Amino acid sequence: MKILVCISNVPDTTSKITFTDNNTSFNSNGIQYIINPYDEIALARAVELAEGGAATVTVIHVGEASADATIRKALAVGADDAVRINAPARDAWFVANQIAHFVKSNPFDLVLTGRESIDYNGAQVQSFLGELLQIPSIAIAKKIDIENNSASVEREIEGGKEILTASLPLVIGTAEGVAEPKIPNMRGIMTARTKPLKVVDAIEVPLLSSISSYETPSPREAVSYIDKDNVAQLVDLLHREAKVI
Repeated sequence: MKILVCISNVPDTTSKITFTDNNTSFNSNGIQYIINPYDEIALARAVELAEGGAATVTVIHVGEASADATIRKALAVGADDAVRINAPARDAWFVANQIAHFVKSNPFDLVLTGRESIDYNGAQVQSFLGELLQIPSIAIAKKIDIENNSASVEREIEGGKEILTASLPLVIGTAEGVAEPKIPNMRGIMTARTKPLKVVDAIEVPLLSSISSYETPSPREAVSYIDKDNVAQLVDLLHREAKVI
């Protein structure tokens, strides 16, 4: 079985986010980048499925050379090889088209993504990939099992869980619970240096959307403390200031 894991290079959640060029560009100066946490879950499950030689794991990333350190970490975790499509990740549509183009020439049995990236939270690449590749796709998987040529995928739904089965090839977007992210050991870090990292050119993709500006969330307002016996004041504030009743 051949498994492809799509990884994003995202700012660490402890990074201070600022913008430049009149709030039209993200300021990457001083930002520490990491593997998108949901993609780490997908990678960890792929490595588990490949144990004992049952599969090979390839990671793919759409981005520039600055992301190579992040890709090498994925190789250190246990991926066999990596592909970087050499272009800035403009948006989810662009990324999905680049990956789909590669997969059409290099077929995989299973394509795993995270449910979303923690920078833009779009949750779009997985479904775009299924459509572009014309194969089934399943979102927000909480558990994935593969047997023979079939996948069993568990998802949470309102009031319970849903278990789906589908034949490979298949695209799955992973969420918490699928696997525990793995920390590279020293052997993994050393071998990652010699594992193949192939760089391929991007294809042209029509521009369907663009970012007009960024803005940071409004500062949190001061908290109002209400005496537990003063119900009338609480109701008044919820109505007049919070406007929730």
